[in-house]
Amino acid sequence: MKPIHPVALFRLAVLGPLASRTLSRGELQQTLRNLAQKDYEIPGSTRTRLGEKTIEAWYYAWTKHGIDGLVPRPRQDRGQSKLPAVVQEAIVQAKQENPRRSLAQIQRLLESTGLVARGSVSTSAIHRLLQRQGLSRAARAQQTEERRSFTAGHAGDLWYGDVLHATRVPVNGQMRKAYLVSLLDDASRLVTHSAFCLGETALDIEGVLKQALLKRGLPVKLVVDNGSAYRAHTLQGICARLGIHLIYCRPYAPEGKGKLERWHRTFRDQFLSEIDARHITHLDDLNARLWAWLEQVYHRTPHGGLQGLTPLARYQQNLPRIRNLGGRAAQLDALFYHREKRLVRKDGTVAYLGQRFEVPFELAGQTVMLVVDPHQGQVIGVEDAEGNSLGQATPLDALANLHRRRHKPEAASAPQTPRQGPNLVEMAHEQYYGEEA
Repeated sequence: MKPIHPVALFRLAVLGPLASRTLSRGELQQTLRNLAQKDYEIPGSTRTRLGEKTIEAWYYAWTKHGIDGLVPRPRQDRGQSKLPAVVQEAIVQAKQENPRRSLAQIQRLLESTGLVARGSVSTSAIHRLLQRQGLSRAARAQQTEERRSFTAGHAGDLWYGDVLHATRVPVNGQMRKAYLVSLLDDASRLVTHSAFCLGETALDIEGVLKQALLKRGLPVKLVVDNGSAYRAHTLQGICARLGIHLIYCRPYAPEGKGKLERWHRTFRDQFLSEIDARHITHLDDLNARLWAWLEQVYHRTPHGGLQGLTPLARYQQNLPRIRNLGGRAAQLDALFYHREKRLVRKDGTVAYLGQRFEVPFELAGQTVMLVVDPHQGQVIGVEDAEGNSLGQATPLDALANLHRRRHKPEAASAPQTPRQGPNLVEMAHEQYYGEEA
C-alpha cells in the first residue's frame, strides 16, 4: 500500500472541522478565520501560524482531489529562470568576476549599467539563478572539498602548534586554569616541546617555541591557528628572523591539524587520566610530570602511524637533515626580546611592570624603545626607532642617587680678550653722552 505523505496528513489534520461536514459560505469563512488563529507544529518550518488563504486553498484541493490534493507539488517552473538570457549572463559574469559580491551589489550593478529597470529584478531571483549555477554561498558549501592524508617527508619539515584547555592547578592558594601549549613534528609525531601555562597568550606560545628550538632545531614550516595570539607581531618577527615559514590554518578547518588532535587525545587518555592531584601543588609540579612522561613514555612508545617506530626513533632517522641553530643559539635570547615604546621622564627614568629604570639622562623627554626580556621580566636597554642602541637601563636606586654626583652643563667662561666688533651698549652710551664722554 502506498504510504500517505506526512505533509498531506498534517494538512488534513488542520482541515479537520472543514473536512467532516458541508459548510455554507459564511460558516466556511468563520471556520477558516478560527483555524488561522491557532498554533501548529508545521513540518519543516519554525513558524506556528497558517494564513487563511493557505488553509482555504488546501480545503478546495481536498474537496476536488481528496488526500492526493494535499500532497505538496513541486513548482512547474523549478530549475528555470524568467530573466532574459542577457540578464542571466550578466549576473553569472558579475559573480564570477568577484565571488564576494552580494546579491544587493549585483542588483545595483545591473541597474547602474542600465541593463534592467530599477526594482524590476529581485535579489531572490538573482539568488535562485546563482544557486542553480552553483555560484551561491549555500551551493558552494554543499560541494565536497577534496582532502587527502599527507605526511611530511622528513622530521623538521613541518611543525604544528596549538593550545589545549587542559586542567586546573593550585597557584598561590587558588585554583587556576592551566593551558597546554604544544608543538608537534608532523613526520615523527615527536612533541618538540610542550608546557602547561597559566594563559594562552603570544608570550606563552613564544616561551614554548624557544625551548623547542633549543632542543629540536629549526623547522622549515610552522602551522598554527588563526587566533590573535598566533598573529602577534612578536611571533611573526621571530619566525621571519629565523627563516621559519609561519602558516595559518583556515578558520573552522580543524582537519588541517589532525595529527595534533590525535596527540591531544593521547594526552588526555594517558596523562591527564593518571594525574594524582595529591602530588600537584604548583604549576611546576604539573610540568615536571609532563616532561618526564613525554621523554620516558610517549616518545618511546611505538606509534601506529609510524609503521611501529617510536616518535623518537623516527625523529632520529633525520638528524642529519635537522636545521640546527648553530651560531644563532648565542643570539636566541635577543631574538625573543620585546620592544616597548616609552617616554623618558624628566628624571631620566622609564617604567616597566611597575618598576622604574634609569636610562642615559640625555634621553629625558624623548620617546624610546625599551628592550625587555618578557620571559625573565628583565629590562635590557633602550633603542631608537631604527633599532640602534641608546644605552643601558638599570633599576632605579633612589637611596644611592641621594649621594650621586649630578652631571651639570658647563658654565660659559668669561671672554679673555675684549670684543672687537660693534657693541650695542657702547653705541647707546656714546649717543646719550656724546663724544666727550
